[in-house]
Amino acid sequence: MASVTLENVRKVYPGGVEAVKGISLAIPDGAFTVLLGPSGCGKSTLLRMIAGLETISDGTISIGGRNVNQVEPADRDIAMVFQNYALYPHMSVYNNMAYGLRNRGMAKDEIDKRVRQAAQLLAIEDFLDRKPRALSGGQRQRVAMGRAIVREPQAFLFDEPLSNLDAKLRVQMRLEIRRLHNRLKATSIFVTHDQVEAMTLADQVVVMNKGTIEQVGAPTEVYRRPSTRFVATFIGSPAMNLVKGRVTAPGRVEIAGAGTLEYDAKAFEAAAGREIEVGVRPEDVVIADSANGAGVALQSEFAEELGPNRLLHGSVAGTPFVVSVPSSDHAAPTGGVRFSAPTDKIHLFDLEKGRSLRCAS
Repeated sequence: MASVTLENVRKVYPGGVEAVKGISLAIPDGAFTVLLGPSGCGKSTLLRMIAGLETISDGTISIGGRNVNQVEPADRDIAMVFQNYALYPHMSVYNNMAYGLRNRGMAKDEIDKRVRQAAQLLAIEDFLDRKPRALSGGQRQRVAMGRAIVREPQAFLFDEPLSNLDAKLRVQMRLEIRRLHNRLKATSIFVTHDQVEAMTLADQVVVMNKGTIEQVGAPTEVYRRPSTRFVATFIGSPAMNLVKGRVTAPGRVEIAGAGTLEYDAKAFEAAAGREIEVGVRPEDVVIADSANGAGVALQSEFAEELGPNRLLHGSVAGTPFVVSVPSSDHAAPTGGVRFSAPTDKIHLFDLEKGRSLRCAS
């Protein structure tokens, strides 16, 4: 396996459309890295440039320490799994998996060994003589993965491979891909717009937006310590609540007409005296005792029952706000209630630029 390094990589299409804006990124050897972001953010374009399927406008891409800017896709020693499987319909599963190895002139015995080992790894030994049309979506995806595995490449590239599967099968395939990575320890780059896939699969999440990288980190890091407003609202379901406020004293922020919250003053020293946005995740909200007037006023409108938990939908100072509470709690409150949150669960963002005001640690 090998590391993948990008240095100031750009992609500009005819007409001046800049899809990727000077991205630099280091993907460690053996890591499972997920490129996450909404449609049109440049994640698939970036993956295709790594694969050599898109020419780069500027910058450098290295795989295993080798500059591959001018290297043809077939010579980059990578394997790609596509969203649409891209299987040859007239070939059996065995021949689909063996095709690339035959083109490379590999010995017949070695081809057979690799195909059967990959088939056993993916539990598709019984399907080797079938044609793709006789397989389910999940089985076809396994074949596509098997075709990549037999090449024993330096890196695996996955371009939204689970998008065509139903919800239940996506969960199953997600777990199988993670188990496969744990066994192969292969450098993998996985593109998705699904945050659940990113959080469950990744060692490293790269959150992208409008052709740039917003944040790089472990799944728990980007969830618990988002570096921008975009990351805070894109990661998490329901999204993080954001309301405008003003820091009136160290560790204290006032939400006009609604009340005050306390935050970790040492973590957000740069917030002193500023107009900011206060962020708090729905599951971190604590319904407070309305009698003492503490916390922030929430106008609760209705409850959404989700089995193990209940979402209270309402507003704070006219801004939509969601609270998540266990379904085992008493009946959902409606009307005016108050809430607070642990100080270490409060996030503060610059009102204009949307950057987190958390101090570097």
